[in-house]
Amino acid sequence: MKNLLCLSPILLLAASCLPLHAQPITAARKPADEIIAYIFVQDRTIAPGEVDPKKLTRINYAFANVKDGKVVTGFAHDRENYAILNQLKQQNPSLKVLASVGGWSWSGAFSDVSLTASSRKKFIDSAMEFVREYKLDGIDIDWEYPGQTGNGNTFRPEDKQNYTLLLKEMRERFDREGKLLGRHLYTSVATAGDENFLSHTEMPQVARYLDSVNLMCYDYYEPDSDKNTGNHAPLYTDPADPKHISADASVKLYLAAGVPSRKIVLGVPFYGHVWGNVPATNHGLFQPGNQIKLDANYHSIVDNLLKNGFTRYWDSTAASPYLYNASQKVFVSYEDPESLKLKSQYVLEHDLGGMMFWEYSGDHNHELVNTIAQGLAGSVKPLP
Repeated sequence: MKNLLCLSPILLLAASCLPLHAQPITAARKPADEIIAYIFVQDRTIAPGEVDPKKLTRINYAFANVKDGKVVTGFAHDRENYAILNQLKQQNPSLKVLASVGGWSWSGAFSDVSLTASSRKKFIDSAMEFVREYKLDGIDIDWEYPGQTGNGNTFRPEDKQNYTLLLKEMRERFDREGKLLGRHLYTSVATAGDENFLSHTEMPQVARYLDSVNLMCYDYYEPDSDKNTGNHAPLYTDPADPKHISADASVKLYLAAGVPSRKIVLGVPFYGHVWGNVPATNHGLFQPGNQIKLDANYHSIVDNLLKNGFTRYWDSTAASPYLYNASQKVFVSYEDPESLKLKSQYVLEHDLGGMMFWEYSGDHNHELVNTIAQGLAGSVKPLP
């Protein structure tokens, strides 16, 4: 999951421009804050105790692929993993399990899938079959990105309207099937936090057909494309940041575009980005560097980096932590409990729909998950 940043001015869509035929989803969900975990284990089975279902409201299992216009499994152990995730409902009966379709690597078919009424029907039929076969609660569409090349994907100008049509028709089909099944079927999307994404979609209309818009407020800085270091998931904009980016800026863009606050789920990363050959000025923040290989998910940060020469610093303006190793000249931008506590407060203060994270295996002994759960509960004590 990636973000593409393009923060040039744009004429944002107004909520009043919604077409008259647009209707909100028919089954109201409980107005509780969502905690949505993306789980991406690839070609292995989920280990016992790896996922704590009591802290989650929803799991998006990543990724299902698209082949010949249909939703298909992506990895060898998906069948076993869907069964494992469904078993977690014994511990948390309100937990929902969705298949997330696409992602950065597998979004290449979406433009073709959404192009015509018949191609959309074929895809939606297969999505419904997928939900039934694996006893799921819905589908999350992670199209990266409509109207843009993404990872070298096919794209068209009409993706803008077809993205809306795909999600509208999926919502209508899921509503019909949900009545037969006696339960609500969920639809959601993962979206980039920039003006470029908004200019290539009709998010005020799209949001009406979704349970949540999972806003990816990370990857604002990436070493493979940014030659200077930066906070890759800041809550607020640091005035010293040349790109002037932040989660707060992204949320405000979506609100200004007409997306309801309760539909916005704030996305956070459980991994860091790493630059090498970074000078010591400002402990490496906003300094030149280059991409190097270093495991920097939160688990590795706690168990390895912080014990081996890396010092934690805090950008108080951005509310974002970072690491710097002066002897190795290595800079790491990441997320930790302090920053996530502040983001949880932000979600509550701005009446957002909740938080989601990419992805669960990056956590350290459920520390980040617990921080989010405690923060959204307004608690400072460990949850049971």
